[in-house]
Amino acid sequence: MLVRKRRTKVSLDLSATPVYNGDMTATTRRIPGRGRGDPLLEPGKLPPEILASMLKGRTGAFDPRLRLGPRIGEDVGVVENGDQCLVFKTDPVTFASDRIGWYAVHVNANDVATSGARPRWFQACILLPPGRTRRSDAEAVFEQIHKACLSLDVAIVGGHTEVTHGLEQAVVVGSMIGEVETRRLVTTGGAREGDRLLLTKGIVIEGAAILARERYAQLRRMGMAAAILDRAAAYLDEPGISVVPEARIAAAMGATSMHDPTEGGLRAGIMEMALASGLGVRVDRRRIPLLEESRLLCQALGLDPLGTITSGSLLAAAGAAAAARICSALNKAGILCTDIGEFLKAGGPHELVDADGCHSLTYSTRDEITRIF
Repeated sequence: MLVRKRRTKVSLDLSATPVYNGDMTATTRRIPGRGRGDPLLEPGKLPPEILASMLKGRTGAFDPRLRLGPRIGEDVGVVENGDQCLVFKTDPVTFASDRIGWYAVHVNANDVATSGARPRWFQACILLPPGRTRRSDAEAVFEQIHKACLSLDVAIVGGHTEVTHGLEQAVVVGSMIGEVETRRLVTTGGAREGDRLLLTKGIVIEGAAILARERYAQLRRMGMAAAILDRAAAYLDEPGISVVPEARIAAAMGATSMHDPTEGGLRAGIMEMALASGLGVRVDRRRIPLLEESRLLCQALGLDPLGTITSGSLLAAAGAAAAARICSALNKAGILCTDIGEFLKAGGPHELVDADGCHSLTYSTRDEITRIF
């Protein structure tokens, strides 16, 4: 549906694909042949206002212990349990086929860690395609999950596995539960006016690894050097897609908000922080570290690095003094941390500054990598 401004009212037309501007108005691409009654949805996240409308009045029974329920920009649910909070996260792995069980553990652990919590318990729903799944394939997924959980000191508490129709490749839907002291809980919507915006490592870590692993032969035919692809494929482990270590440091040193920018890339992650916090934001593109192999892969495939999935990069907000301490501590720990911007007043603009000046910070609900897959 098309998002139209009619005085103060917004109507929705899902037959177009929205691309969101800094003020959350949208430009759209009309999809020929789509009706207005019940149009097909495009790949990617649901547009924010559509998701909000679907959640309205559809959150189940009331529970007074629910500290944080389904909201735009928030990646976890939080339930109070005495002086502790239980933090819940569910996320699937859909782009990757290689090391899919390992991915599933880490992407869920990342979101739990951005709340300031320690990941503790994991379960997975493993769906395998018929006619192509051998016992050894299923065992490999189980082994990947086991090793990833061991690396984080996480216990596996259950799940479900089946071979099922309608799949072209395996899908793993993970669910992680963590614990945090109530007073130490961090939310995506906790950023404050004047907070600095920090970014760890660099961008397109996961995206580069997926592209190198899933499209290796294609990229070699395009002339990409094997050494570049091998280095990008190794991004899963170095610098790695886990943000648990840096999230624990940032939370302990006064981060007001943290976010793991995944699908939709850095742009989506920053906008989700700003929208959840009800603030404007200004980002200096010139300060955003882009890993070299990521730059080369995005350039070769015509992808925008700011819109490409980037697990492994942590976004954190903190007051100026705390931000300086966080940057110093992370850099001493061997984790690159860069100040890339600041949060503005409530209702302020969402801006991206580059060598050509200041532009509206925009993002699409569709990740760049979906153009390849």
